[in-house]
Amino acid sequence: MNPNAVNDETLEPLSTTHSDNDSSVLKDAGALWQTMRGLGYAHLRLAALETQRAGQSFVVMLIAAVMAAVLLNGAWLAFCATVAARLIEQGVSISSALLLALAFNLLAALVCLIVIRRKSRYLRFPALLKSLEPQSATPKP
Repeated sequence: MNPNAVNDETLEPLSTTHSDNDSSVLKDAGALWQTMRGLGYAHLRLAALETQRAGQSFVVMLIAAVMAAVLLNGAWLAFCATVAARLIEQGVSISSALLLALAFNLLAALVCLIVIRRKSRYLRFPALLKSLEPQSATPKP
């Protein structure tokens, strides 16, 4: 009996089993890849649909905001006209009443601009930028 013959016989079934395991692992890996690819596609499709919905909602909100601004502008003009008419009824000249309404509108606009200017600094993310600055080795006095 040839000792190599026994080894050859035992190696043959082992190599077949090993290749079966490899093909099974490859099939499992391929199935996993297909599942992950499908899941990734589903997530991207969902993100695209939600982005589309968000864009449509933003446009509707923007249109509604413009319409509200126009309506509020009309209401503000009516309020100013009413105040001017009351002043005229009280004996103030028309030009003085209109100048008072103009001055009040300019003052309100100035207050709005001051608020905008003060709040605009937060658009630069100051706390985030400060936290990202490198720490110096020497403490500041």
